[in-house]
Amino acid sequence: MDECDSLPGSTMWMIPGQNQTRVSEFILLGFSSDPTTNHILFIVFLLIYLSSVMGNGLIILLICLDTHLHTPMYFFLCILAMLDMGYVTTTMPQMLVHLLAHSHTISFAGCWMQMYVFGALATTECTLFVVMAYDRYVAICYPLRYTVILNWGLCVRLASGSLVCGFLSALLHTFFTMSLPYCGPNKVNHYFCEGPSVRSLACMDTHLIEMVDLILSVFVVVTPISLIVASYVHIAIAILKIKSTQARFKAFSTCASHLTVVTLFYGPASYIYMRPNSSYSPERDKQISLFYNAFTALLNPVVYSLRNKDIKRAFLKVIGHNRVD
Repeated sequence: MDECDSLPGSTMWMIPGQNQTRVSEFILLGFSSDPTTNHILFIVFLLIYLSSVMGNGLIILLICLDTHLHTPMYFFLCILAMLDMGYVTTTMPQMLVHLLAHSHTISFAGCWMQMYVFGALATTECTLFVVMAYDRYVAICYPLRYTVILNWGLCVRLASGSLVCGFLSALLHTFFTMSLPYCGPNKVNHYFCEGPSVRSLACMDTHLIEMVDLILSVFVVVTPISLIVASYVHIAIAILKIKSTQARFKAFSTCASHLTVVTLFYGPASYIYMRPNSSYSPERDKQISLFYNAFTALLNPVVYSLRNKDIKRAFLKVIGHNRVD
């Protein structure tokens, strides 16, 4: 069968003036075709999604209600929680519907939009992690000038810059991916329209697009990681100069949560977007992307709340208690 022949059940449209068809929708294969397995997965993923939304929503609520949390650190944490809620909502509700529905289709425009919004929010989070590392660097290396250096004007500009970088880079990635010719098959072996999975269906050589994606990945993955590492090298040097063991431990603990969520996010994301297309493995990639898409959004509130007395204190204050044990 020619690579541009349509498959049974696929929807095509003709390109005017060209002897070629293009798909008008994609079929997301998801995780399983077995109804029983899908019902079990529906319950599991529904609980994960609801827990992610409620956990991040609680973090946002506590930061907004407690004036003691109106600091640069918690301002950025609030934005992180909103980004987590946003990108998990971009993919999981549709996945939950597909687990129960007979049809697993998504329109070409819907796939375009899902890829763009998910990429924009995830890339913004990549940039925000650098900003949060800078926040910890200033707090530990220049504690007496912390509020002067990280004034609210700078905080807003850093957050806005993260959003602009995220949405612009995602626009380039999505445009180059979705401008490729897709003339069949139209079955995406994934649970949402993620760039590498969709690009593998293109009926033309994609090496040039892969190079463009690799360059973008250097800017949105490698560069942020390098800046974060550089920040923590300076932080580690500053912590080692502290004479008090207790003060040294306290300084390190303020960075531990950020380091944990950075590792959980960047590890899987780096594998998906930095590895060569020749090592593409649909089943493995679905599992890895599920980790940094769903589980990171679920774990972030847990990581930040369990190790953070300010968050605990704000929560107990909201429910009517005045002290943390």
